[in-house]
Amino acid sequence: MLKVEVKKLNGEKAEELELNQDVFGVEIKDELIHQIYVAQASNKRQVLAHTKNRSERKCSGKKPWKQKGTGRARAGTASSPIWRKGGVVFGPTNERNFKKKINKKMNQVAIKMALSGKLKDSELIVLADNNFSENKTKQAQATLIALGIKGSVLWAFDKNELGNKVASQNLEKVNNIFVENINVYDMLNNKYLLVTKEGIKNLEEKYGK
Repeated sequence: MLKVEVKKLNGEKAEELELNQDVFGVEIKDELIHQIYVAQASNKRQVLAHTKNRSERKCSGKKPWKQKGTGRARAGTASSPIWRKGGVVFGPTNERNFKKKINKKMNQVAIKMALSGKLKDSELIVLADNNFSENKTKQAQATLIALGIKGSVLWAFDKNELGNKVASQNLEKVNNIFVENINVYDMLNNKYLLVTKEGIKNLEEKYGK
């Protein structure tokens, strides 16, 4: 039977929560998690580098000199790749596509594996709620200090906790996410996963058998 401590915002223990074995106790397969992580990283990649080929260079279309009789090599246009300020051959373009398809069932299993890994490594912290007395950054910072968290944190909120979410969005090494959007990429990029008791319930309903 899997159990985890539920803590208050001041770091004190509130209760113990029993977890669904099918969500937080699955066998971890690094190969699958790695496959999903790489695919999600590729889908987030922005294509910025772009070089212009000879058709994109703004050069005169006039032939630089006549074909024969000058003693120089033949030249058709000033946009030739062998000319200075000419087009670039085989350079990076913004037409590249790094998108990868992700199988829905594989993704769901990988998320359960990542959640199980967080629990196994004692990096899953469950809060009774996210109800700060004031929705201010200092309140969120005080919570992290009380919980003894040192390192990067993925703090999961429910849709109805938008005001609470604002309180932690300016903290260093803290990344905010809605519970329903939890994914392998963000969980692996942060040491701790901070989620409420209600959030755990939502995850178990979504990914449990």
